Amino acid sequence: MGMAKEHFVLVHGEGHGAWCWFKLRWLLEGSGYRVTCIDLAGGGVDPTDPNTVRSFMQYDKPLIDLISTLPEGEKVVLVGHGAGGLSVIHAMHEFIDRISQAFFVAATMLPFGFQADEDKKDGLPNLPENEIELAFGAGADDPPTSIALRPEFQRDRLSQQSPEEESVLASMLMRPWPATAISTASFEGDDERLNRIKRIFIKTERDQMLDPQQQDSMIKKWPPSEVLVIDTDHSPFFSAPEQLFNLIAKSL
Repeated sequence: MGMAKEHFVLVHGEGHGAWCWFKLRWLLEGSGYRVTCIDLAGGGVDPTDPNTVRSFMQYDKPLIDLISTLPEGEKVVLVGHGAGGLSVIHAMHEFIDRISQAFFVAATMLPFGFQADEDKKDGLPNLPENEIELAFGAGADDPPTSIALRPEFQRDRLSQQSPEEESVLASMLMRPWPATAISTASFEGDDERLNRIKRIFIKTERDQMLDPQQQDSMIKKWPPSEVLVIDTDHSPFFSAPEQLFNLIAKSL
């Protein structure tokens, strides 16, 4: 596989945006790879109010639109972080022949999304009520439409090993994420078909957002092609970007 030919599409997780990948993008592009970083609906600089994003299909539309417009025959390498793993899975179902490889960086890796409460236990962060802010855009009697991690807890949960200035930057750029859309992500299909795509899971050992035990449970239930371990917080693109880059590049 030619070093300069892969096209990476980097998919952010809860509350983040394309901005979180800036270090990894720089490293990948510096090595000759093509890189696209996207904002999902309500993330990053996307103008959508996350409280109006009620379905996962709406949330994930920017990624689906991107892949659907690729030139005929072009394949991409997908990299998902956190809930971005659900977007990767969705794309795998929709575009089995357009994806050459999929990386899950401390990401939700469930072949059919959330089919049962056990899936949510494995794939969603378990955050105490005092650490989050809920918005009820559909009314007080309906489930919350968005969740935000309170600023005073963001570093401890997401980036405790990262440079402090990057945690400050993240706190300025993070947005609430569409709770209903993400928690109702559900897909139909055949996991054996999905297994045609090489999957790499990168486990973050010091993760305070998606607990290592949650990651282990998803790995055990749907074993990927390879499991790599990085001794970092939930945000290795901040805390260990060179190590993250090397793990990805060596697995191509």
